[in-house]
Amino acid sequence: MSGIASLPLFHKVAGQQVLVLGDGPAAEPKRRLVERAGGVVVEDFARAVDEGVRLAFIAFEDRLACEAAAINARCAGMLVNVVDRPELCDFTTPSILDRDPLLVAIGTGGASAGLAKHVRLRLERVLPETLGALARALEAARPALRRRFPEGLARRRAVDAGLREGGPLDPLDPEAFQRVAGWIAGADSAPTGELREVILTRADPEDLTLRQARWLGEADLILIDGEVPAAILARARADAERRMFHAKHPREGGAEGGLDGVKAGSGAGKAGSGAGEQEAAPTAPEGEGDAAPGLTLVLRWRPVAPGG
Repeated sequence: MSGIASLPLFHKVAGQQVLVLGDGPAAEPKRRLVERAGGVVVEDFARAVDEGVRLAFIAFEDRLACEAAAINARCAGMLVNVVDRPELCDFTTPSILDRDPLLVAIGTGGASAGLAKHVRLRLERVLPETLGALARALEAARPALRRRFPEGLARRRAVDAGLREGGPLDPLDPEAFQRVAGWIAGADSAPTGELREVILTRADPEDLTLRQARWLGEADLILIDGEVPAAILARARADAERRMFHAKHPREGGAEGGLDGVKAGSGAGKAGSGAGEQEAAPTAPEGEGDAAPGLTLVLRWRPVAPGG
């Protein structure tokens, strides 16, 4: 599995004390950030230790003072952020795009705050101001959604269908939040099964089409045929079930259509092969049975030979 440099977390500090040491232009943004999140700024180290403060921002201009304060705070059990010193940090603060309650946090692990900021500025042009209203509408509709779809998988699939690009709740549509109630009233039950196939010839996930990347993000079951690169699998849903299996591909003498090793439910559809689109051939392999409810994605690793 592909690694990540940091574990992204959203830490709730509302009503909690946070230590901020330092003064001047480096410290003030940290104070504002803590207060914006509802935290209480503490500026006295001894008080912070006595009262069990768990987070500390350190922003002295003197490098040695920063190092000493970081050691002391860490020894007191605090998680430490030292401004502009990623090597001394237990955590870093991302550039934040705020569509309350939806937050997009963009970080580089301290490599370049400027890069994170400019990525955020670009996204601000794309993501509508009404995203927060859409999040609140979906939260308010949760009881109705549970009544409509009591089973968790069907509920998630219905939400995926509503929120996908071009769907009635497309997050990039500024008016989507106004359609939530009507969408729940008219939403169809999730399909019993969909089957898709992706034939991978290169290890770079940037070579995936937008459609293939979407399938990876939505698949409930991933069937892996061959040594699929970890960088590709990293784009899949973390909670998707994964199984290793081998079913013949048309190039290897399998049935025309390529999906001779998988059976899907009534939702079986087209399979992306990397060379156009083709219909799935719904015949089951021995021991595999039906594809899972929702989306089953077959990933086949067929690398191109050097010079091919």
